[in-house]
Amino acid sequence: MTQQTHEPGSATTTTTAPTAPTKTTPTMPTTASTTQATPTNTRETTATPAGTTTPAGPTGTPRPTPAPPFPPLAEPRPLGEHRVWPRTFHDRLTAPLPGLKALARFAREGAVRPGTDGLADISRLPCAPAPLPRVDTRTIAVTWAGHASWIVRLGGLTVLTDPVWSRRILGTPARITPVGVPWEALPPVDAVVISHNHYDHLDAPTLRRLPRDTPVFAPAGLGRWFRRRRFTCVTELDWWEGAELSGVRFDFVPAHHWSKRTLTDTCHSLWGGWVLTDPHGQRLYFAGDTGYGHWFTRIGRRYPGIDLALMPIGAYDPRWWLSDVHCDPEEAVQATLDLGARRMAPMHWGTFILSAEPVLEPLTRVRTAWEKAGQERTDLWDLPVGGSRVLDHAAGARAKAS
Repeated sequence: MTQQTHEPGSATTTTTAPTAPTKTTPTMPTTASTTQATPTNTRETTATPAGTTTPAGPTGTPRPTPAPPFPPLAEPRPLGEHRVWPRTFHDRLTAPLPGLKALARFAREGAVRPGTDGLADISRLPCAPAPLPRVDTRTIAVTWAGHASWIVRLGGLTVLTDPVWSRRILGTPARITPVGVPWEALPPVDAVVISHNHYDHLDAPTLRRLPRDTPVFAPAGLGRWFRRRRFTCVTELDWWEGAELSGVRFDFVPAHHWSKRTLTDTCHSLWGGWVLTDPHGQRLYFAGDTGYGHWFTRIGRRYPGIDLALMPIGAYDPRWWLSDVHCDPEEAVQATLDLGARRMAPMHWGTFILSAEPVLEPLTRVRTAWEKAGQERTDLWDLPVGGSRVLDHAAGARAKAS
């Protein structure tokens, strides 16, 4: 069996060796595989038959019926499948990792934390923990626990994204806002999705709290990390591959990022985002951690009709150092437009201090960028930590705050 390593249709493949599925209950590369795109004011759109519409959205305006995915989606992989992966994924980098010259410049002039003025607004960071809203199988509900950690409920499942409930992660100060939802207040967790293995996205102390039979969806090459911790249903996926759990499809898609957890494992596992699609066709995109680039238009073409995009907007300064791997707020808005997503929920800010921008700046900049892009204000779900939002398609696609 062969598996696509880049976008479907690529001639580049690697061999995998699947086995029977389990029952569910810095090294510097010298080349990069693609060239990073730069933000523009245009986006790729998909043609639809004239006059074809779907039920009205929150503003009452009929929406075009999304075109079918192109290319068609691959058949779902078996849950818990054991696979053989390449030793490295350096060829997936959008841009080379920093070399010695960049490291020297960063040591000379790079600030990694905001100054006193930039920290002054910590007390103003929006934080409003509240009980989780009630949902049914026809609703999408998201609750922001902080950073890239969401409680996503769709298709009757409760899914955690990059769960980090720890007060501190390796190499950073303690979190500056509390976790938005106490662990004890969570409903039973049906699945976990992981975007990549950086410590602020893959937190071992948090994951130890989960039952070991919790289904985990992880990037290629990361399954061994979970199996060493006795997780029994780990599904590793390559870009553009998917798997299904209780009628909900989990698709792993590209991101402009990288992976590293130790001194010797740079890019030994893959990185990416996730598209979750429920049995009714409702669709959510979780970007994980990413810079801006060409993948967003391709994701939008392959998974049309994204109802909500969870997009990172922080950890972007200094720009010369971080632009390849972290979107700034304006790029996050442009990426949402490229995806064709109907709504955006910002994340990856206001929780851990990872870079030099003022702590409140990502929020003010993303609000301005959203307005300049001409988008409906109600479609920017700029939640406080602990805040929730519900999208109820059965009731005419009303978006309700909680």
